Amino acid sequence: MSYTKFLAPLFRRSANTARIPPAQYRSTVASTKPKEEKEPQMEGCPVIEAQPVELITQTTTLNKPRAQKIQIDFENTKEAYRSKKNLELLRSLLVFKLCTFDFLVERNKELMDLSRRVLGQRLFEKMMKMTFYGQFVAGEDHNSIKPLVHKNEAFGVGAVLDYSVEEDLTQEEAEKKEMDSCVSEAEKESPDDGLREKKYKAHRRFGDRRGGVISARTYFYADEAKCDKQMETFINCIKASGGASADGFSAIKMTALGRPQFLLQFSEVLVKWRRFFNVLAAQQGQSEMMVLDQKLELEQLKESLAEMGVGDKDEIENWFTGERLGLSGTIDLLDWNSLINDTTRISNLLMVPNLKTGHLEPLLKKFTAEEEQQMKRMLQRVDILAKHAVENGVRLMVDAEQTYFQPAISRLTLEMQRKFNREKPTIFNTYQCYLKEAYDNVTMDVELSRREGWFFGAKLVRGAYMYQERARAAEIGYEDPINPDYETTNRMYHRCLEYVLEEIERSRRANVMVATHNEDTIKFTLEMMNDMDLSPAENKVYFGQLLGMCDQISFPLGQAGFPVYKYVPYGPVNEVIPYLSRRAQENRGFMKGSQRERTLLWKELKRRLLKGQILYKPVY
Repeated sequence: MSYTKFLAPLFRRSANTARIPPAQYRSTVASTKPKEEKEPQMEGCPVIEAQPVELITQTTTLNKPRAQKIQIDFENTKEAYRSKKNLELLRSLLVFKLCTFDFLVERNKELMDLSRRVLGQRLFEKMMKMTFYGQFVAGEDHNSIKPLVHKNEAFGVGAVLDYSVEEDLTQEEAEKKEMDSCVSEAEKESPDDGLREKKYKAHRRFGDRRGGVISARTYFYADEAKCDKQMETFINCIKASGGASADGFSAIKMTALGRPQFLLQFSEVLVKWRRFFNVLAAQQGQSEMMVLDQKLELEQLKESLAEMGVGDKDEIENWFTGERLGLSGTIDLLDWNSLINDTTRISNLLMVPNLKTGHLEPLLKKFTAEEEQQMKRMLQRVDILAKHAVENGVRLMVDAEQTYFQPAISRLTLEMQRKFNREKPTIFNTYQCYLKEAYDNVTMDVELSRREGWFFGAKLVRGAYMYQERARAAEIGYEDPINPDYETTNRMYHRCLEYVLEEIERSRRANVMVATHNEDTIKFTLEMMNDMDLSPAENKVYFGQLLGMCDQISFPLGQAGFPVYKYVPYGPVNEVIPYLSRRAQENRGFMKGSQRERTLLWKELKRRLLKGQILYKPVY
């Protein structure tokens, strides 16, 4: 089959004209405008005037009188914990201390089950709300979380709502569901088909994707009805975000919206096409160049494809006569990727170049009508969620997942951005900076947004699947996708962040959420913003932390006028136990590595006791 026969529209790149209500800003303390120039409204919404507090130091440079340098004192416990009652500080100290005991953390689910049996359901729920649940979860439903969300907003901290109910499956049940949903009919008939790569095939040993993962929720496919139900849950979360916050975010996961078989297969296709480009680049002596610097000479490329037997000259000529494609006389990776944007049937998308024969071949020998329909439904669910986000004025963040799913997830998110980010950033993609290819991924997507004129939206994280990814790569036999050590990941994070910040400075059309608990990274971001005269009031750089963790970072940022958000989980007590179990495990490492948060909590409690503030109550 020739390349030209499978190119036709899958995604229509039409600009979305729905308007998003202007986002309300929370504080003007960090505004770079002089006081007399401050406007009573910003983007049609009221601005809350706030008095400067002592944790912020502002200095003005002589040569740029309007630029204010902002420094935040993360040691100022009075301001950091101004929103917390004394009992809340004591609860944090208790929970964080309990998280340092290995026995309690390793046996946390068994201990919670025992407590439920001994205390009964009512007393168990009360105990949980006084401890772990109260620390890390906002409430049971979208109505009960509103008081906490509104209180945090009053102190400058927004919300990313996340309905955190999970299935409580055994390892055997999880493995069976994964194998059933990731293996196609064709693979069941011919399990040893050599065309598929090991990385992008399901392996029973790693079928339980929860293994080694402590900071990310996992979904397992059951059927299409279950995916529809999970889509409705996301829609309710989007609506709750719009109702609870004037400028909220909501988070979704692609694996909740369809059969993961499609994500595996489409990921493999994308990776193989990129490798094919690398082969062609090497033929033109460009293998050592940076990804976006590789520009293939069009005429030489056509000759190479003809020699490989891809098609005759007329077919190859037609291949490169698309909109703007090849007009410069060269083809780069973004041009190359656009060749597989469009297809009439989704099964035709799963075509890969065979480097030995030079022809396109189907990834699978058989592709059923039911599998075709399942893939289309996944794309439809994604589109529905994006439309609801626009209608409710909520920004939608697509969470990153395992590397064998991620190429497809990123590509589908990119298509959503092309459609819904025409007027403002509604869809945000997540980039895991512990990956060796993170910088290439960020730079390519930023460049594509420049060319096509849409708003780039990114959430930068270090990553949640490191142990699982490394073990899987070693066991199955492919290259470890993870950076060799934590310091390399830190450098990658800062490199990606610096690139996006420079794009913000250049065009003001990029947006980034710095999702981290790392104080050094926060300070690095603030320093860059100061150097670039980038005001927090521009709402281009956001910060994100988990509810119940690192308040000494979140609240000083929020009170200084920076857009900062807490990931706010909610759900019934019994149904968020898996989430709470992961929080306990995450905090074990976090608290053992640093005593700083507990030290600051004790410092603030002592300060209040010395001041006679035994019954301290936040005022807002």
